[in-house]
Amino acid sequence: MKTVVFDLDGTLADTSADLLASANACFRGLGLEAPLGPGDALTAFHGGRAMLRLGFGRLGLDWSEADVDAQYPVLLDAYAQAICEQTTLYPGAVAAVEGLRAAGYAVAICTNKPEGLAEDLTRRLGIRGLFGALVGADTLPVRKPDPAPYRAAVERAGGTPARSMLVGDTDTDRRTGLAAGVPVALVTFGPEGRGVERFAPEALLDRYADLAPLVARLIG
Repeated sequence: MKTVVFDLDGTLADTSADLLASANACFRGLGLEAPLGPGDALTAFHGGRAMLRLGFGRLGLDWSEADVDAQYPVLLDAYAQAICEQTTLYPGAVAAVEGLRAAGYAVAICTNKPEGLAEDLTRRLGIRGLFGALVGADTLPVRKPDPAPYRAAVERAGGTPARSMLVGDTDTDRRTGLAAGVPVALVTFGPEGRGVERFAPEALLDRYADLAPLVARLIG
């Protein structure tokens, strides 16, 4: 079965506001000001540790990776408590996934969000049932851009990697596709816009209404 695998954060849903709020909660817990704002959405899509590093640096503190490691579980807890306060699905995402399913494609999610959080978020958004598999950052011992989580997502959805593709939003997704030997489409409606073109994906996706013909072109 031909399979389309989606990243979650920044691809299916704009999770940046809730992610940034969880990082700011860490700094407030340390008695500091909240250093991150809406303009830091791109960093949010690169993960919790990236947000913490940016925040510590912006506050001008003497910090180390030990401080980041100490705050990371605090961030995850804060995020789990308010995982879907401001998160929204990108326009057309649900219809596009439903259209692929109706056309006979398998669909899955492969994300670097911890699996439990990804499961919770997709259930709250009402989309978990659309996907045949979900593989998170801790489902396997490795995460993207290692190709193993991607391949696992494809196979658990009932597909074969040789007849699959990835839809994502970052260089991590592009490198995952290269490692797995599959085509990648990067969305341009995230914080980088068409700046993702520099990663030289096989395709750019400007809106979900264009997904079906793009998939047909890349994997048939």
